[in-house]
Amino acid sequence: MKAIIRSEYGGPEMLRMAELPRPMPGDDEILVRVRAASVNAMDWRLLRGTPFPARLAAGGLRRPARTKLGHDFAGDVEAVGSNVTAFEAGDAVFGSGAGAFAEYVCARATQVAPKPGNATYAQAASVPVAAITALQALRDAGHAKSGQRVLLDGAAGGVGTFAIQIARTLGTTVTAVCSGTNAAQAAALGADRVIDYTREDFLHDDVRYDLVVGVNAHRSIFDYRCVLGPAGIYVLVGGGGPQLLQAFLLAKPLSLGRQRFRLHMARSNHDDLALLGRFLADRTIVPAIECHYGFDDVARAIAHVERGHARGKVVIDIA
Repeated sequence: MKAIIRSEYGGPEMLRMAELPRPMPGDDEILVRVRAASVNAMDWRLLRGTPFPARLAAGGLRRPARTKLGHDFAGDVEAVGSNVTAFEAGDAVFGSGAGAFAEYVCARATQVAPKPGNATYAQAASVPVAAITALQALRDAGHAKSGQRVLLDGAAGGVGTFAIQIARTLGTTVTAVCSGTNAAQAAALGADRVIDYTREDFLHDDVRYDLVVGVNAHRSIFDYRCVLGPAGIYVLVGGGGPQLLQAFLLAKPLSLGRQRFRLHMARSNHDDLALLGRFLADRTIVPAIECHYGFDDVARAIAHVERGHARGKVVIDIA
């Protein structure tokens, strides 16, 4: 099978197409023929090995032990492990599996769900990491409730576009922070108010929020603290090394009062994927796909996402 691999840490220029043996599913896994995959911020972080925890995830400090990249996929089940009863060959599925930028990928059955019949492979492939991150940040870490005011800082990318829609589904009032070029998209997805960060600083606003979600945030944790209500919650779900380190060190000390500060790492699971599949089927969520790249253009797709201005999801058409 063809797969995108790398042997060293570095930029997209390190990637190459290789011919590899088709993987065999373990007892609790399924083998999927990939039809579409999508790019997440974690892909370029794992590629470059930054920040440092990305090297631990890649299995090597000096060079990556895991040479294949990609996580989100949608495709057709080719074979199932001996313990798998929920899926069979021919089923259309979507989910997460290491090495999804390939013609075939193995994934644990618990990290896969049926693809809705009315969704394309590209739409389904855009969901897993980004939409699960948005869902868990709002519902689990942020305890979002109907009637609350939510600020989403970084509302134009993959996680942000799903977060707007899911936050509205939870009954909250949504303020989205993004550039002016993405304001119309944020409003169309359901944001009640859009703040163009190139013209307006949300710190100068008199509004205090019940929940602030920092998506690939570039602000200090103390900035977000300023706009939280007395019992507000701040959830960081991405960002650079300084922001992640700051949240790791300061979240617990700053949470000694009524306000809460959390660094949330999403965890893929079947139940949440199935829920998102239902949302996708009934159009509670509609993936905002900015563009498609071919299988031989994965490097350009990752470079596009790394620049930080992707509008929604970037999809790789594998087959």
